[in-house]
Amino acid sequence: MAAPVVLLVGPTASGKSAAAMQLAARFNAEIISIDSALVYRDMNIGTAKPSAVEQADVPHHLIDLIDPTEAYSVARFVADCQAAIADVHSRGRMPLLVGGTLMYANMLVNGMSDVPPSDAAIRAELSAWRERDGIAALHVELLKVDPVTAKRLPPTDTQRIERALEVWMISGTPLSAMQGQRKPALKELQHVLLRWLPAERAWLHARCEERLRSMFAQDFVAEVQSLRSQYTLTADMPSMRCVGYRQVLDVLEGRAPKAEMFDRSLFATRQLAKRQITWLRSFDGEVVECDATNAIELATAIIERGSLTR
Repeated sequence: MAAPVVLLVGPTASGKSAAAMQLAARFNAEIISIDSALVYRDMNIGTAKPSAVEQADVPHHLIDLIDPTEAYSVARFVADCQAAIADVHSRGRMPLLVGGTLMYANMLVNGMSDVPPSDAAIRAELSAWRERDGIAALHVELLKVDPVTAKRLPPTDTQRIERALEVWMISGTPLSAMQGQRKPALKELQHVLLRWLPAERAWLHARCEERLRSMFAQDFVAEVQSLRSQYTLTADMPSMRCVGYRQVLDVLEGRAPKAEMFDRSLFATRQLAKRQITWLRSFDGEVVECDATNAIELATAIIERGSLTR
């Protein structure tokens, strides 16, 4: 019988990748990314992409699939992930799905993607935009990022237009894509879901800052400059909505002062972590406190129990 599919999902900077490497070694697993940022080529520092050495030690899947100018849909992810799981199983190994894109995880486990909870900061941003430029400007933007929803809504429907844009800004996924019923991709497969969550929010906040400082020390700004030289990028592309990239791009293109680049990036990183934690709490699955000294042992025990119930 095939090994169970294990999902390790948690907020940004919580140590998922390092934990996955250890778990992969223990369970003869291959890692399948469920991170919407890792699909982009040449975006390495800001996405904390596994190094060449790490990818040589443990096979990784669904990394470096498209250019930063391209879009990657939820439907394509599900199809690619199912193919990767079958590929890993064909070698008698365990598929270990790792990441923080909860839209992806939810589609795999539940089929119908839940619309993410509202975000006060983004709502305020959209309200200010509407007051400045009018609801017509927001409807034009919605036509770009989610034409199916935009064409369905009257151009004066302020509440629904703002909500559809909010969903896009939070998740990078069109509302219309979330509203299509799909059979859970893992419905027929034994799977174990680990919610990799910190007991102390302060611990995660400190790690967010530590990770961000490491990114900038590796010359993250130069990476974004290099991307601009290789590709024709705009701020509304899904790739440039990835945390950190958007803030650096805003500085490089004169929309924000350089002195605020780090603080804006840190704020965005912590806000992302907050949204991820909120959504993760609604998932079914066992919690592993990632800030515990024995987190790997706890995760190992849960996976072993899941393997025994096959």
